[in-house]
Amino acid sequence: MEESTAELATAIGVRVKQERQLRQWTLDVLANAAGVSRRMLVNIEQGAANPSVGTLLRISDALGVGLPSLVELPRSKPLKVTRSGEGAVLWSGEHGGLGVLVAGAEPPNVVELWDWTLGAGDRHESESHTTGTRELVQVQEGTISISSGEQTVTLNVRDSLSFPGDVAHSYVNAGPNAARFSLAVFEPGVGSAPRTEGTDA
Repeated sequence: MEESTAELATAIGVRVKQERQLRQWTLDVLANAAGVSRRMLVNIEQGAANPSVGTLLRISDALGVGLPSLVELPRSKPLKVTRSGEGAVLWSGEHGGLGVLVAGAEPPNVVELWDWTLGAGDRHESESHTTGTRELVQVQEGTISISSGEQTVTLNVRDSLSFPGDVAHSYVNAGPNAARFSLAVFEPGVGSAPRTEGTDA
């Protein structure tokens, strides 16, 4: 792992372990609640894994903390400035694409702000998020196609789209040039619903 990736993996591992122990959950309880393997959780907590965005979302939802809180490097000031190049790279494509989480709000109404690049031919498949999640996209460069449920829309520079994030969706760059877009994700009520999965373990 590169140094920045390793630092992020360590920070995520520390936060996951802290939140799990705060709830007095075993690894098995969190694994059941999040729908991920115990081995994956062990690797994440040890900072030895580079989990997918989907895996991190399942863990953060199970813990009720929201993805931004889970991947944020420790900071002591209330103003959370993310300088250029300091965002959390949580996805990389086969053709040079990057999904970078650059800012986020705390639960219960979590907002994530992403800076996305899709190389020519890149495709990102996203699992459905929690009920009520909305996503907003604006294209800065190039052209992308977004599929949500049964619908697909093609967006060009300065085009925008709002769509439900609680169904499976994807972002595709079928064009010859790299594309860049801003993505905001609104996930309401994170951690507000009682979770019962695996709590008797």
